[in-house]
Amino acid sequence: MTADPLSDILQLVRPRAYGFRGLDVGGDWSMHLPAQDVMRCYAVQAGSCGLWLDGAESSIRLAAGSFVLLPHGNALVLGSRRDAPEIDLDRFFAMDDGDTAMIDGGGACRGLCGYFELLGAATEQLRRSLPSLVRLGAGADAAGLLWLVERLMPEMRFPRPGGRLIAEHLSQTLLAEALRLHLATAGRPGGSWLAVLAEPRLAAAVEAMHAEPGRRWTLDTLAKLAGMSRSGFAQHFAKVNGEPPVSYLTRWRMLLAADRLTRGEPITTIARDLGYGSESAFGAAFRRTTGTSPGRHRPCYASPAPGSGAHTST
Repeated sequence: MTADPLSDILQLVRPRAYGFRGLDVGGDWSMHLPAQDVMRCYAVQAGSCGLWLDGAESSIRLAAGSFVLLPHGNALVLGSRRDAPEIDLDRFFAMDDGDTAMIDGGGACRGLCGYFELLGAATEQLRRSLPSLVRLGAGADAAGLLWLVERLMPEMRFPRPGGRLIAEHLSQTLLAEALRLHLATAGRPGGSWLAVLAEPRLAAAVEAMHAEPGRRWTLDTLAKLAGMSRSGFAQHFAKVNGEPPVSYLTRWRMLLAADRLTRGEPITTIARDLGYGSESAFGAAFRRTTGTSPGRHRPCYASPAPGSGAHTST
C-alpha cells in the first residue's frame, strides 16, 4: 500500500483532550476568548456571525455552513459586533461537553465551538505548517465536517460503552478531513511539508521516505522518484518545504523515534530500524535535531494520558 504522509503525521498527533459545545444565540452578542495552547474550530449551522482575530481590525464573516480551524489558539472575538454585549463565559463553559447553550431566545446564530489539545511528537510540525486561520468555507465538504462534529457531540454528552474510543476516532477524523480540505482548496501553502504534499512530484519522494524511513536515501534516488534532476529537485524541495530533502528525512526519522521512545521501545531497535549503525550515531542525530537526548523521551518522562488534563475552554 502506498505511504500516506498526512496519515503518518496525524498518527503521531493524538488529542490529549478535546471538547465541543453548541451555541444558539439571539440579539446583539459577542464572545471574547483568550489565547490558549489548543487548536480551535468553529462551525456555523444557521444564521451568521463575525470573527475577529486578536489585533485584526476587520472581521471574517461566517455564514451558515462555514467551518474554520484556528491551529494556534489565537485570542479572538465571535459575535454580531466586536463591541456587542459579552456572553458570560463562565456560564457557557460550565456546560457539559456536547450541550448547547440557548441565549436570548436564540435564532440569530446557531453553531458549534470546539477545541483539540494535541499531544505527540509531530504536533509542532503540524502547527508550523498551518496559518493562523484555516477557512474551509461552505459546501458539501464543509457539511461533512459539520456532520462529524454533530456525531461527536452526543458521544461526549451521553457516555455509552465504547464511546471514548468512538469520540477519539471522530475527533482525529475531523482533524484529518479539515486538513485534507485545506490542501485541496488552499493551493500551495508554501514553506511546509503540507506544501510538499500539494505537489505530486515532490509528494512522490516524501511518500517514499515515509514508506522506508530506514533506507539509505540519496538525492539522486529521490530526484528520480520525483522525475527531476538532482539539483532541480534539491532546490525546489527546499523552496517549497522550507528545508532540504535530507533534513526532512532526518526530522521525520526523529519524530518516529520520539514516538517509539515514549512507548518504551529499545533504543537499539529504533536506531537500527531508522538506518543508524549504532546507538551513539542515532543519539547524536536525535540530540542535534530535537535538542534533547533520547532518554528524555522514555516513558518515565511521558506526559499524562489523554483525558487526564485540566478542562480547557473553546
